[in-house]
Amino acid sequence: MSKQNFVHLHCHTEYSLLDGAARIKDLVRRTAELEMPAVAITDHGAMFGVVDFYKEASKAGVKPLIGCEVYVAPRSRLQKEPKLDDYQYHLTLLAKDQEGYRNLMRIVSAGYIEGFYYKPRVDHELLSKHRSGLIALSGCLAGEIPSRLNRGRDSEARELAGRYREIFGADNFYLELQDHRLPEQQAVNKGLCNLARDLGTGLVATNDVHYISREDAAIHDVLLCIQTGKTIHDSNRMKFETDEFYFKSPAEMAELFRERTEALQNTLEIADRCRVDFRFDRLYLPEYDLPPEVGEAGDYLEQLCRKGLKKRYREITESLEERLTYELKIINQMGYANYFLIVWDLIKYARSTDVLVGPGRGSAAGSLVSYCLGITDIDPIGNALIFERFLNPDRVSMPDIDIDFSDDKRNLVLNYVAEKYGAERVAQIITFGTMAARGAVRDVGRALAFAYGDVDRIAKMIPNEIGMTIGRALNQSKELQAIYREDERYQKLLDTSMAVEGMPRHASTHAAGVVISANPWSAMFPF
Repeated sequence: MSKQNFVHLHCHTEYSLLDGAARIKDLVRRTAELEMPAVAITDHGAMFGVVDFYKEASKAGVKPLIGCEVYVAPRSRLQKEPKLDDYQYHLTLLAKDQEGYRNLMRIVSAGYIEGFYYKPRVDHELLSKHRSGLIALSGCLAGEIPSRLNRGRDSEARELAGRYREIFGADNFYLELQDHRLPEQQAVNKGLCNLARDLGTGLVATNDVHYISREDAAIHDVLLCIQTGKTIHDSNRMKFETDEFYFKSPAEMAELFRERTEALQNTLEIADRCRVDFRFDRLYLPEYDLPPEVGEAGDYLEQLCRKGLKKRYREITESLEERLTYELKIINQMGYANYFLIVWDLIKYARSTDVLVGPGRGSAAGSLVSYCLGITDIDPIGNALIFERFLNPDRVSMPDIDIDFSDDKRNLVLNYVAEKYGAERVAQIITFGTMAARGAVRDVGRALAFAYGDVDRIAKMIPNEIGMTIGRALNQSKELQAIYREDERYQKLLDTSMAVEGMPRHASTHAAGVVISANPWSAMFPF
């Protein structure tokens, strides 16, 4: 462990959508700069950024701690009555190990699938069922226990602390101390310390990180305005009352909690106990349901390709035979036979139900196997296309086969996939709408209470080109440069827009991307 005496265990990245202004790269970079040994990701209710965070932290030599700040329903996650179930409490969860990571995914997924009501919500029943391998922290002022203490309901807070201690175990539940210079936190922290003493429960110090530096508080405030449809001048809106929600240094945290050094030390101990390792060198491909008389997927793939070869070519030359044999060898060697069979099956089904299917796009057109299976309709031999651009044993990555189905009947194919492989093994993928250059200016302009016409004029000065950024537009446009230099209001507009540019704005379901798992999602891959 590092000589530093503190690790951040409560951090919100840009994937706490429109509430986190700490980009993953900046979060990890700042952790490394401060020579802190580890850092956690605990986004609101979701784990969207976990893989990117893990890769970035590992690359920087920082230990990634995988977590989530879940929303806890006031009653059951299954109860969704107005006024009774509108509010959610916060609870910080960290995965200790692989089992804990799987349980965290189960909890978060159930929050969306079963408990969603304004937010993805969990409850004590779900936490009890999937508690193994997890460490729980009591959360911010919006946590169940702190909120009870804040309202003077000390006996209820004590009962809840005992319940959480029972759910997670005495060694895996901590009362979370925070100090953002909010008056109510002082009284709540005193109550938490009393509970810790009376119940023998550990204390842990955290900072509820929503941005990297103190100066970023204004950017975070704009994000909150975008989220809630308000302007910075609205008095009745969601707002953080101080600028203390930044990534504080160990020295700053030591000063804040100088009388609770054990709460600082516990951050190191928790970080030391948590180790989740992701493997990116293994594939978890589903298997195609082979006919009874066929032994191996590779054998069936070859049978189909031999039939397809005869349909595609009038004369089967030696060079065609050699090319097909070579491709099949590479495909089987890399373990992709089932993948090709699944894609072939989807296209076969689509054509049998009059769903329009495109001729194939991208590097897959270079594969004779794809052509023989009817996955593509472009002759790779006649057009001298190269197979290795599509699948290369020296570059171990999944082959990318782009398939186009007509929009109006795409749901038929999706339903077929779910029926054939089981709904518990099939899921559509997520996609994120991000704040591109023009969109960022418009969103920020509304939050800063600019007149629509003024913002629209500035936004239209940014060329509507793929990959265009506000910075590039400033370099290219002398008119935009002049406005930026001469008017502080527009300078603030553009600076703030550049700060949020590219951040995810909202999540939605991808129109066509589908994941088929080898195992039911409830089993969660044995990472």
